[in-house]
Amino acid sequence: MVEIGSRIQSVDALAVEIPLRKNFGGSTYTVLKRCTVVTRLASDEGLVSEIYNGDNRSHGREIVRLIHEALAPRVVGMDVLEVERAWQAMFDLTHASADRKTLLEAIACVDCALWDVVGKSRGKSVAALLGGDRQRLPIISIGGYYMEGKTLADIGREMEQYRAAGMAGCKFKVGGLAPEADAQRVEAARKAAGPEFKLVVDANRGWNAHDAIRFARLVEPLDIGWFEEPCHWYDDVALMARVRQAIPIPVTAGQSEMTSHGVRRLVDAGAVDFVNFDASEGGGVTDWRRAAEICRTAGVRMAHHEESQISRQLLAGVPHGTYVECFADPDRDPVWQAMWANRPKITDGMMEVSTAPGFGIALDWKMVERHRVA
Repeated sequence: MVEIGSRIQSVDALAVEIPLRKNFGGSTYTVLKRCTVVTRLASDEGLVSEIYNGDNRSHGREIVRLIHEALAPRVVGMDVLEVERAWQAMFDLTHASADRKTLLEAIACVDCALWDVVGKSRGKSVAALLGGDRQRLPIISIGGYYMEGKTLADIGREMEQYRAAGMAGCKFKVGGLAPEADAQRVEAARKAAGPEFKLVVDANRGWNAHDAIRFARLVEPLDIGWFEEPCHWYDDVALMARVRQAIPIPVTAGQSEMTSHGVRRLVDAGAVDFVNFDASEGGGVTDWRRAAEICRTAGVRMAHHEESQISRQLLAGVPHGTYVECFADPDRDPVWQAMWANRPKITDGMMEVSTAPGFGIALDWKMVERHRVA
């Protein structure tokens, strides 16, 4: 055990980019490479974080630069247990930043690395540090991507592949077609997956409120677990509140928020039943736990956007945590498939939550160095 008084000695980061074999696109975006940032924060007692954050498809190199040039000088020398002080020192830079989103992603990298070291210093997992003790969580795969030539039969085979991979369900992409056409796709997924398979849908802000409501009424008989980000970005909170009032399917959002204050905005507007705030997009564990407490007191359940290496610890650490997400298709996420060297095997729709100190992650460093770009 490390005595109180251990200090942050250094913070280093590197960007990883891995080209994908095909485009994994949703209603409003394309995905042609898998990117992430690995952060190594070291204490003067010899503890080093082993953590990666995000899927930063266009700005991984800038995140690395910010960590080295702006954030590390602010936290080096601080006590490793002073996570709130370190977070505030970094967050203060956002007041004058022209690109707060990228800066908050960089802050998330350092903050998660610090929590990893805090866990190692105390001999506790991040979930235990947050006060939780669950050892397994249900896991669903993100899928249903739009691809040229993809048929309803192909969607059925995709669902069968996820079941074979041990998944409890699928978060299925919608919002890129007319409501009737996307409802057909979801119906094909439900028929192939069977009634016990968890099926949720994600429009990635693809529709206006009218079309979102129309779609929800079409798929209502299909036992949909939630409807994620149904409405366009420019007035999403008000539009989602309108959708939520009109449909019985729970509404989910939060991955596009950068702070716990944004999560409070969603909750105060009555726009959500679930919040999937992403710690790698919104300043790390420190601000995620604030968002989780806002949701707990409002009776809103917590999910998490992607990032199962992070989310399994966070969701297991709070009583209202729900599903872990991943990309079960090996072509979509080679980082999850291979770079995370000690990723637990998925069985019976469940993912083990490591009880090892910190996040409990070990990386394949040969693969990291092979795909390092900064």
